[in-house]
Amino acid sequence: MDLSPWQENYTFILATFAIILVIYCLSFFYTTTIDPPEASGAWPIIGHFKVFSGPDLPHVTLSSLANRYGPIFMVRLGIRKVLVVSNSDIAKDIFTTHDVIVSDRPNYIAANILGFNGASFAFAPYGPYWRGIRKIISQELLSNSRLEKLKCVRVIELESAIKNMHDIWREKKDGQGKVVVEMKKWFGELNMNTMLKLVAGKRYTGGVDGEDEEEMMSCRGVIREWFQYLGLFVVADALPFLGWLDLGGYQKTMEQVARELDLMVGKWLEEHRQKRSSGNATEVNDFMDLMIQIVEDNNVAGYNVDTIIKATCESLIAGGADTTTVMLTWTLSLLLNNRHALRKVQEELDTHVGKDRQLNESDIYNLVYLQAVIKETLRLYPAAFLNAPRAFTKDCRIAGYHVPKGTWLLINIWKLHRDPKIWSDPNEFIPERFLSPNNMHLDVKGADFELIPFGAGRRSCPGIALADQMLLTVLATLLQNFDISTPSDEPVDMSASAGLTNAKATPLEVLVSPRLHAPMDIEPCR
Repeated sequence: MDLSPWQENYTFILATFAIILVIYCLSFFYTTTIDPPEASGAWPIIGHFKVFSGPDLPHVTLSSLANRYGPIFMVRLGIRKVLVVSNSDIAKDIFTTHDVIVSDRPNYIAANILGFNGASFAFAPYGPYWRGIRKIISQELLSNSRLEKLKCVRVIELESAIKNMHDIWREKKDGQGKVVVEMKKWFGELNMNTMLKLVAGKRYTGGVDGEDEEEMMSCRGVIREWFQYLGLFVVADALPFLGWLDLGGYQKTMEQVARELDLMVGKWLEEHRQKRSSGNATEVNDFMDLMIQIVEDNNVAGYNVDTIIKATCESLIAGGADTTTVMLTWTLSLLLNNRHALRKVQEELDTHVGKDRQLNESDIYNLVYLQAVIKETLRLYPAAFLNAPRAFTKDCRIAGYHVPKGTWLLINIWKLHRDPKIWSDPNEFIPERFLSPNNMHLDVKGADFELIPFGAGRRSCPGIALADQMLLTVLATLLQNFDISTPSDEPVDMSASAGLTNAKATPLEVLVSPRLHAPMDIEPCR
């Protein structure tokens, strides 16, 4: 039977529509089921567990795998899938378009034991509890206005540390007028005292309220262990049904570290409560006082008041003291291995500050080369080479690949920051790159995804402003006051240690001698 022209056109339209619909459905099906490439070399049952357990540090092994499989690929940690990303464009997509989906933390052994089972805001699940604690921290301790009010603490502690360095030089200088100082220890004590004073009203070296050095060393030691074990995945993370075995004894050690830290912070909390109950505390003097006032509900997200206060204060002290110490140590190490840059920093200080007065924080804005040095250090040696792990709470499409709910996420910042497509001579220390028109606008606050040493998105580090002030002010004041070199002008070993933060693996022993004729008081805070 012959069809009319109208019927022929109608049939053609229906057939065309059906073909388009089938093609669309097939295309949608295939694109949603394309998985990221999985790295080869997985062992039966445990998968790529060896990537995270040595002998090379994980960021190095994962960088080598990225050279083979590209900037986004998958590894297996036993039953867990872990997505590894080392590209700024992909990171931007993740932390903008999909940020809510990747704002959770994975449930792994170290985070549970050392993070108060999620009470620590750094490892709490994404939700109302985490948002509430972060809001308190951001407004009451780490906001720009609050940091300005707390400026006196930073000024006093830095002045004390500089005077301590002069005292060491006078007592122990050699025939050439130099003294050996271990800078990791010096930076560590300064940053620990600063954070302890801000958070808990404590200090452990110097001053009339100082306590013995043994307690300071114990405090720093347990916090360094805290970070070391927080970056460790154990067999039970890969195979939860083997958790009872505690292979290697790591869980037992983590529990011991957690107990020591809990006892230490718990002691400070009890001192604060006793002072308040006795009527001696008439005002809020530190962040722990503030938390006691704010946190009154004894069942917030299943945690009691003391647990919330201890977990929050512990995270702030550890995070602020350790990460800043790590970054200051790397910065000075890079300057000592690049003496021309060290000379330029001190020449800039002489030009904009001089030698007849001490530097103050307002001078920092004029020290553009020093700012470039800090940015270049954060590019090459961010405190956490892999950033803290995250977890996908929904199925997601990343860079065209299907990523299922429950997948863990690692951003290899160390690899991302050394992308030759973005940075010329990416492995070289060249502060001048941040003085060029192409890069001088880049900052480290998480909006420029080529440079994200503090992470990005909702769960980026809330202490960027404090870290920036401490890094610039401490380094500038140190280099204004002292000439620093290495014994026999030997290069500094740049090997890193394992952990959630990647500290310099070996001590940083340097030769110190005064640059100024006499130590001067740092400008008093107002």
